[in-house]
Order: sequence, then C-alpha cells, then structure tokens
Amino acid sequence: MPWKDRAPPRASAARSERIATRSRSDTWKKPPRRIESSECIACDTCVRNCPPDFGAIFDCGLDVVIVPELCSGCPVCVMVCPVDCIYVDEEWSPTDNDMWNHVELTVDVNQHQKNQHQEKHPPKTK
Repeated sequence: MPWKDRAPPRASAARSERIATRSRSDTWKKPPRRIESSECIACDTCVRNCPPDFGAIFDCGLDVVIVPELCSGCPVCVMVCPVDCIYVDEEWSPTDNDMWNHVELTVDVNQHQKNQHQEKHPPKTK
C-alpha cells in the first residue's frame, strides 16, 4: 500500500488522541470492522495494510484484533484479506483495558524504534 511506512504528523497526532481518549472520531460515519476469529488464518495481511493514520489492527496472542475506536471503517483490510473474515461491526462494544494497555505498549515501541532510527540516521544538514 502507498502509505506503508509513513503517516503524516497530523494523522499520527489524531491517532494518538484517539488512543489517549479511547474513543472513535465523531467524523467517522461508517461503523468499525471486526475479524471473525474462527475464520481468520492469522496471516497478518490486514495488520500490515491497515493505514497508519488508523493503525487499528493488532496481533494479540493467536488472534488478530481490530480496535473499533481506532477503525474508521475503511475497506482496506477487507480488500486484502485472503479468507474474507472481516465484517462490518454495527454492534461494536468498547475495547477492554487489557487491549488498550497492549495498544499503548505498541505505540511506545513504535516511538522507541523511530527514535533509534533517527539517532542512527540523523537528518543531513546543508
């Protein structure tokens, strides 16, 4: 996907805000998606292709999970899923604290990796 390794700073800030408030954007009109775990083969294609400004899909043990508060309802994961196990979740419920803790750890790890990369590869000055 074209956004594979980059997210605009504004999008990252919006995602961080959704994580901090643990809520969906009021501007999103579509319901979030959900993964039917009994059909999922845990190939992680959806995880790798979820646009970074949402970053709503996580590996959680043997399951792949969509955090509804981070999911805009865009169809990217549906289009790339090889087994068609991702559905609209009209009756979604709030994400539990354990999953939010996992999400927050992931954010911290990603920021740490970015910082390490910047230390190893500082921007070139003229």
